[in-house]
Amino acid sequence: MLSIPWIPMSVAILIATNEIDPVSCPHAVSDEAVLDELKGSLHGLTHSEAITRLDRYGRNTLPQVKLPGIGMLFLRQFASPLIYVLVVAALFSLMIEEWSDAGFISAVLLINAVIGTVQEYSAQRAAAALQELVSIRCRVLREGDTYEIKAEELVPGDIVLLVPGDKIPADLRLLASHDLEVDESLLTGESLPVLKDAKTVLPENTALGDRVNMLYTGTLTSRGRGRGVVVATALNTVLGRIAADVLFKPSPKAPLQVRMDRFTHRVALLVGIAALLMFVMALMQATPITEVFLLAVALAVSVIPEGLPVALTVALAIGMRRMAKRNVIVRRLIAVEALGSCTLIATDKTGTLTVNQLTSRRIALPNGEVWEISGEGIVPEGSILTSRGAPSEDEAALLERLCQVAVLTNEGFLGRTESGWSHHGDAVDVAFLVMAHKAGVVKAEMTNTFPEIETIPYESEQQFSASLNSVDGRQCAFVKGALERLLPMCTTMAIPGQDIAIKHDMIEQLAYSLANEGYRVLALAAGDIELDQAQAFTEEKLHGLTLIGLVAIIDPLRTEAKGAVAACREAGIEVAMITGDHPATALTIAQELNIVESADQLVAGPDLQLALDSGTIDQLTAKARCFARVGPRQKLEIVQSLQRNGHFVAVSGDGANDAPALRTAQVGVAMGLNGTDVARETSDLIVTDDNFASIVAGVEEGRVAFANVRKVIFLLISTGAAELVLFTLALLTGLPLPLMAVQLLWLNLVTNGIQDVALAFEPGEGNEMRQSPRSPHEPIFNRIMIERVIISALVIGTVAFLLFQWLIARGYTLDEARNGTLLLMVLFENVHVFNCRSEARSVFRHNPLRNPILLIGTVAAQLVHIGAMYTPWLRDVLHVQPISPQHWLELLGFALTVLIAMELHKAIRKRYLH
Repeated sequence: MLSIPWIPMSVAILIATNEIDPVSCPHAVSDEAVLDELKGSLHGLTHSEAITRLDRYGRNTLPQVKLPGIGMLFLRQFASPLIYVLVVAALFSLMIEEWSDAGFISAVLLINAVIGTVQEYSAQRAAAALQELVSIRCRVLREGDTYEIKAEELVPGDIVLLVPGDKIPADLRLLASHDLEVDESLLTGESLPVLKDAKTVLPENTALGDRVNMLYTGTLTSRGRGRGVVVATALNTVLGRIAADVLFKPSPKAPLQVRMDRFTHRVALLVGIAALLMFVMALMQATPITEVFLLAVALAVSVIPEGLPVALTVALAIGMRRMAKRNVIVRRLIAVEALGSCTLIATDKTGTLTVNQLTSRRIALPNGEVWEISGEGIVPEGSILTSRGAPSEDEAALLERLCQVAVLTNEGFLGRTESGWSHHGDAVDVAFLVMAHKAGVVKAEMTNTFPEIETIPYESEQQFSASLNSVDGRQCAFVKGALERLLPMCTTMAIPGQDIAIKHDMIEQLAYSLANEGYRVLALAAGDIELDQAQAFTEEKLHGLTLIGLVAIIDPLRTEAKGAVAACREAGIEVAMITGDHPATALTIAQELNIVESADQLVAGPDLQLALDSGTIDQLTAKARCFARVGPRQKLEIVQSLQRNGHFVAVSGDGANDAPALRTAQVGVAMGLNGTDVARETSDLIVTDDNFASIVAGVEEGRVAFANVRKVIFLLISTGAAELVLFTLALLTGLPLPLMAVQLLWLNLVTNGIQDVALAFEPGEGNEMRQSPRSPHEPIFNRIMIERVIISALVIGTVAFLLFQWLIARGYTLDEARNGTLLLMVLFENVHVFNCRSEARSVFRHNPLRNPILLIGTVAAQLVHIGAMYTPWLRDVLHVQPISPQHWLELLGFALTVLIAMELHKAIRKRYLH
């Protein structure tokens, strides 16, 4: 696409409102009327007028999103409700001069911000490396002469000249065309080149893909020549309006962001309520005001999961690395989980589910027998098999005759280079060359064996091409084209071993059947003709030929697409196909992939145009899973409707037409190899191999990441709740604070902090793709997690309180009692982290070596605490001291009670609730 420098919003709005597009519906008026309205001429603009219009309309460039710098990425890490809660806790600690508390919390915030910045910056650079900035030049008429200029210098009224291979530099109304075919797949989703006609005048409501008298920015000429007048540039082109739709619009929140916002708001509310209750209880007991404030800080520290930001960032970063190994680049860290949470994937067809390369898929003999051709794309690997397997001798001879016609009437090129197979020419010609190569028929050998005498090139009006060649001293005509044009030329048809009288009805029915399956059908014929030296090789000489067969071509499915769709279905994820292709073709593809079962689930663009309001659109999208002949804005409406219907939507695509939907969806997935810059720039994830199956792999990794986030949250919240239970029991019984604020910070940030980060490395349990996606409205704290938090918190908090109470009663000093209680809490965390590895699977059925980092982290957490007991300065700060091995073993025995309680809970749920 165009090389697109950044345009500030204010400038973009000014341009967009400056009446740059003088012709509102150029496809609905004649070319003469368009020229008159633009005050243009068939000889082009004058140089002075072009300069004046350039000043008035601005350059023909599109805006691009400016990538945030490291500083902005760093600041963005603090834009989270959970971070706000921690900032308040740090400020509160500063107010009461608890410097160690404030320092610990500030360190957590800084570490989280640094990790998040590094991950997003590296992802941003990886995504930027995929961009290909191409400066487009074009040929224009000015003052009757041809000039080559930069595309950005085009203005409305310029006359642009086009040849095969040109990228369309602006929106054009055709003035003249000669066999002009344009590849519009990256804009409309139509896989076949579109034949253009300059003289056609269309209704105003004609769909974008059916406007045969228009050319649009970013599309590519594949055949023929043309001449058009510029009717729109920059933001006023179709591509420009797409860019305006997506680049100046904020992305929706990812599922995890929504859930985390809800979760942190509840945590903040819980902290407020608990602090108020504790404050009242402390005042009723005549506690000094300083101790009340210390209690409030301790309470905030115990309830707020300080280690969650770091652990959450690490869990998502690990998911990001795992996705990268499976060909998915993550541009936004939060999108790691978002893909795994989506309930519906709305995918483009061309280039995503299909290979975006026409392929000969079937050969139909005139007697009704159909042969299959394996392989796809331009790589000539595959075979041609009959219904009984390999062709017999007679069948092989017939196949060779058919392939001879395919290559001798062919203007395309297919050849091997150092980097692989290379091709150019018409897509149909290339597909025929690949088919012939699979049968061992090579164009170069055929043209050497049967020298070409004369040709009739393909013209859209005549719908066939022909070649006259010398075959063993005879003149033989080879013809390929539309069946309705070739049938009158033929009197016989070929079957294995012989030629027989032609049967028109049977052949027409065979072609109709293939067309109904979404194939484009071409006929091939050959025969000897008598042509004197003075006679020209014309259509009138083409008679008495033999129809050799029909070839069905299609943009084939990717080999892994069907399995990927099936995997999505097994995972409870619905798949919808949204394409600009013809409804019949779209339905065939959707049924082959098992996306839809019947035509009742198909909705076409005109159906959406007739919808009076969003409610009517919602009714259509509620049941439909195949959308055909839709434009970019309709695609956007479909995604928004699916969201209103309760889905968390992921959109995959590679074209500029996909960009608005990519930005609007909860997660946008762009194709990295053949995708447009606009699509990649507006996406959250980029699939580097353009493989739909990689999206499914991304879903799996996203689910693993979300499961790990839940495991980390459960560990932190359950231990925090246990601390709250411990404090409440102590306050109710009139005992001193069981743990000091600095001890709580040590417990939450250091010993537990090592374990929660290690827990984030947990591999998948293996059943992620056999589970339905979580409801978009389901909170992180669902019923099972609430049950587990309550049970573990009561066990840990109560046992720790009983120990603290017993130590005080036995005459131990307050510091000694706190020392024993703190060590018990560390041991509880060491044991409890293994409960967190699975909500349903027993600890004893979970191999600890599957996550060696967790095993090492747990041992490290205990050793760090023991080390603190023997480190003089740290021992004084934490008010801890060494204990005997016997006491350590006794405390370990107490800590195992939480393991027993959680194993009982899993067993009960498994027996009675499943």
